[in-house]
This record gives sequence, C-alpha cells and structure tokens, in this order.
Amino acid sequence: MATKKTAQKKTVVSKKTTSSDFEAGDFVVYPAHGVGKVEGIETQTISGVDVTLYTISFEQDRMRLKLPISKIKSSGLRKLSSGDRLKEALTTLKGRSRVKRTMWSRRAQEYETKINSGDPVAIAEVLRDLRRNEDQGEQSYSERQIYQAALERLAREVAAIEDIDEKAAAEKLEDVLQNVS
Repeated sequence: MATKKTAQKKTVVSKKTTSSDFEAGDFVVYPAHGVGKVEGIETQTISGVDVTLYTISFEQDRMRLKLPISKIKSSGLRKLSSGDRLKEALTTLKGRSRVKRTMWSRRAQEYETKINSGDPVAIAEVLRDLRRNEDQGEQSYSERQIYQAALERLAREVAAIEDIDEKAAAEKLEDVLQNVS
C-alpha cells in the first residue's frame, strides 16, 4: 500500500522579505477574488521541495489563498490601485453607457471577464453599462447578479483605498452612477 506524503509546514510569518513584493498586513487585489489581506509569508515543503507562499485572506468570501511567490506575476496579484487609477474608474462610471447590440450570453461573458480581470476601470465599465435608470425597464436576474458582483468587487477596492467600510464605498459608487444623466 502506497503512503501519501503530506505537505510539511514551516510557518515563517515575516514582515519583510527581500524577494517579496508584499508585507503582512498589506491589502492586495487577486483578480478572481478581489481585495484580500496578506496574512504573512510561509514556507511549506511539498514533495521534498521548499515552496515560499503568500497567505492571503479574503474576509468577504471566508477564504484563505496560498499563492507561491513564483506565481505572483502570472496570477495577476497586485497592490491596491493608485488614486489616479481610482479617479479614472470613477470617471468611467460617469461616462455614457456603451452596450453592444450582441446576444446577452456573449455580453454576460464579456462582463464576467472584465470583473475577473481585477481592473477597476474595466469593472467600472460593467457597472456603467448595466446601470438602469428609473425610466428604463427592469433588469433581468442575470443582469442584476452581474451588476451586484461588479459593485461589490469595486466597492471593496474603494473601501480599502479610502479606509471606509464596504457599504459606504458601494453607496459612493451608486451616488456617482445616480448623478449621471
């Protein structure tokens, strides 16, 4: 009977490492999950190989991600957006809706791709395009779901950047959308 080797864990929570881009306590954006907080850096031995990992927690999803340092660039993990990038996203929200006249399934797929890109401007485009005024018809269930996912994702980043709670950030974004005629 074969025995499985289990990963041995050497936890080394460090505040600063020369080979790392992030420190424990930093907020980061992982494209597929949004804003998370770096809990620390640890080394695990997996199949006899030492692998250095970032441990990132996503409080809103009750999830913990362990990402090898060597995979940071390919995963798209990044620091929070700069103030200029956030302004660009808010300017995008104020812009005119650019809904393509293609089938909903194709547009929905494009919207999901934009949300999962982690780019605040792309997420703002989704919000802008799916926003409905009172004089327009009701949104479909899937439109509401995608709109809500985009709002939550962008609100989390705004909240982390501006050091406010997520609800206040979502209200700020909705106010920007509301004031567009």
